[in-house]
Amino acid sequence: GIGLSVEAGEFMSIMGRSGSGKTTLLDLLGCLLRPTSGDLSIDGRSVIGATDGELATIRRERIGFVFQEFNLIATLTAMENVMLPLRYGPRRRDGRERATELLELVGLGSRSGHRPNELSGGEQQRVAIARALVNEPAVILADEPTGELDSTTSGQLLTTLRDLNEGRGVTVIIVTHDAAVAGTTDRVVRLHDGRVIADERSDGRGFRHALAGDPGSNGHGPGRLGSAGRPARPGTRQMTR
Repeated sequence: GIGLSVEAGEFMSIMGRSGSGKTTLLDLLGCLLRPTSGDLSIDGRSVIGATDGELATIRRERIGFVFQEFNLIATLTAMENVMLPLRYGPRRRDGRERATELLELVGLGSRSGHRPNELSGGEQQRVAIARALVNEPAVILADEPTGELDSTTSGQLLTTLRDLNEGRGVTVIIVTHDAAVAGTTDRVVRLHDGRVIADERSDGRGFRHALAGDPGSNGHGPGRLGSAGRPARPGTRQMTR
């Protein structure tokens, strides 16, 4: 099983080969799936017994999703794509103003009237990031966000995510198989066959390699990170399976 705790404001990545369970873990953290056993807590509150409607509210209000393939609506402009999530929550009078601000934040203020086929891959992904932010989420979950991008554009995207983390306090969790992408984050959680095998944290001079269960690691034994028994800080996500 997995024991994982993510603190508010972290900038982290989840790595593993295909089939290791990283996308499933991201879906669990995003309340898209329910654990088959164990518990999942957000801000110290278990969501195991939450209704489908309550989970939808958590996703809408607390979580922003960024996908590898952008998932923009081809017939809508960048502005309209960013505003789309606002249709499914309480109506905001400042919706267009909010979308304009976010497009400017990601460097696309002048491209707001363009449709996806008129934008580069990097521009489309930045529209997707703006869309993920429109409901002011506490957490961004990004599933292979650089998978369709070249190295230069990938670097620009990661800089944007880092700026959001440092400037706005948004927690960022990136699923990736790319070690170069993971190396830009402050913490790397490695999965193998559905288990956490390592927790690596940057100390400003590189990563401290802490294999789960090794002496000098986090001390929670194989397959455990953090402590699901501690009171959660605001924004914390905890899961045990």
